[in-house]
Amino acid sequence: MSEFLVDADTLVNARFGTSQLTETVSALKLLRAPVEPWFRPWKDTHVPAFRTAVAANPLWTALLDSAFGRSWIADFLTVPPLEPDLTLDAELEYLTSLDDDHIRADLSVVRTPLPEILLTSTGLAAEAADLLRWVWTATVEPDWARRLRVLQADIVSRTARLSEQGWSGVLRGLGPDVRWLGDGRIQVNRWDYPVTDVRGRDLMFLAAHTQRVNVSWRLPDRFALTYPVTGIFAIATAPDESLVQLLGRNRARILAEAAAPVSTTFLVASTGLSLATISDHLRVLTDAGLLERRRSGRSVLYWQSDTGRRVVRRPASNPSEPR
Repeated sequence: MSEFLVDADTLVNARFGTSQLTETVSALKLLRAPVEPWFRPWKDTHVPAFRTAVAANPLWTALLDSAFGRSWIADFLTVPPLEPDLTLDAELEYLTSLDDDHIRADLSVVRTPLPEILLTSTGLAAEAADLLRWVWTATVEPDWARRLRVLQADIVSRTARLSEQGWSGVLRGLGPDVRWLGDGRIQVNRWDYPVTDVRGRDLMFLAAHTQRVNVSWRLPDRFALTYPVTGIFAIATAPDESLVQLLGRNRARILAEAAAPVSTTFLVASTGLSLATISDHLRVLTDAGLLERRRSGRSVLYWQSDTGRRVVRRPASNPSEPR
């Protein structure tokens, strides 16, 4: 297994955040690999245009074939941001500063020998940046406002858990292979790599729409752990219009998003509605028997009851239609 070795200063200064580059690379991975069911509608929407764009550019094809391995991604794609919440262009400044030899060296860690087109072409960093900009513009940016709300809601939830359960509780929920081992050791995955010493260095936790935990670094002093955001794409689909007619748009959306347990804080961040409005809708849905609720630490979690699940799956008939 692979571990991070940390100290008190590392954990005190550790931050949660988002990264447009990380989100874009995660999208790129999803477009190329088998995905979990909740990612399929998004992938089915975007993969035809992606394949067409890549097929039209042999250099993009070679970069993709060489940059993604079974347990490793070329480092130039995964450099963590200098600070959270930068724009994609700001994050790409590091990539576009790299020369061709640097790009080839990173690719050679993943695949060797490299295809001839990568050995003879120039401007590899610029091509890689253009590919990432295409993925961002075509597949991520149109949905970024909603994605960002989901990411921020997840971060709020995890930082609240930090105050209640400490780092062992936070790490336990990041992924199946991530956990606190004690003695300043964090297991980050099951791959057999040497221990990474991040004591006295900067550590970031980046929420992303990804399928598994990944680690990255900007040597010598910046490290990051990217983890799957809770909720993933489960809330991406709008409620059925007949459900909207039955409950109203906001209540229908809240009920749909509660397919998995959600907190009031999460719903405020993911919907953009006020706390008072969310609380009122949750009370009505709970009183109607469509939601269950229980307290978890300082938070109250809500999720669809059996009745709520049946209503979401088989919404009421259109009132204008004869029954």
